[in-house]
Amino acid sequence: MPLFELLAQAPFAAGLNYLEIITHSGPIGIFVLALLLVASVTSWAIILIKYLHLRQAQQQSAQFLDAFWQSKRLDAIYQAAEKLSMSPVSQVFRAGYIELSKVTSAPAGGGEVAGEARNELAGGIENVERALRRAMVAEGTYLESKVAFLATTGSAAPFVGLFGTVWGIMGAFQDIYLQGNANLATVAKPISEALIATAVGLFAAIPAVVAYNFFLSKINVLRSEMESFSSDFLNIVKRHFFK
Repeated sequence: MPLFELLAQAPFAAGLNYLEIITHSGPIGIFVLALLLVASVTSWAIILIKYLHLRQAQQQSAQFLDAFWQSKRLDAIYQAAEKLSMSPVSQVFRAGYIELSKVTSAPAGGGEVAGEARNELAGGIENVERALRRAMVAEGTYLESKVAFLATTGSAAPFVGLFGTVWGIMGAFQDIYLQGNANLATVAKPISEALIATAVGLFAAIPAVVAYNFFLSKINVLRSEMESFSSDFLNIVKRHFFK
């Protein structure tokens, strides 16, 4: 019989009944498909939330930097930073400004008190630098939150899907062996059903990998902005407060 006639008679020619595939895939197959579905839905939720978060962080960082370079008073900049809480750069400034206020508010006077104040001012720039560094680490960690799940989904989902496919093919060949018939009509449908798990795994993995790389590039840009701003802020503090 010609090959095209066999394909026309194959059970999958009329289309696959996905509900039937799920209900007849056994507990292992159902578990694999459910796991991939949960991972896919979670990934899309993280993609949406993280996209909105990073977009807002970039917009507010640009607004804060404009306000910082246009203003000549640190207290006014601090008030602007409080309104731009989603900007990691503004949060780095807030940490540095708070530490700077503590250092520069040392009591003035003579004798031992004045000596302690001078010692505190001498090490003040290091305190401000440490505060900026801690803030950058905290903001970087916050920016990267939930992104690791996308990397995990992107790397693991294809293998989970492949496991489901291998398990399905093993069951399909077992059924074929029991039937004692191995023509194309009996082989095509169970194998195509087994490949559904791989397709679902790729469906979960591809958007997660693309989104992970996209978000990572955005986070690296924000990290660079925080580092550049931290250096500029330290230079300004050294010139005006620690001459």
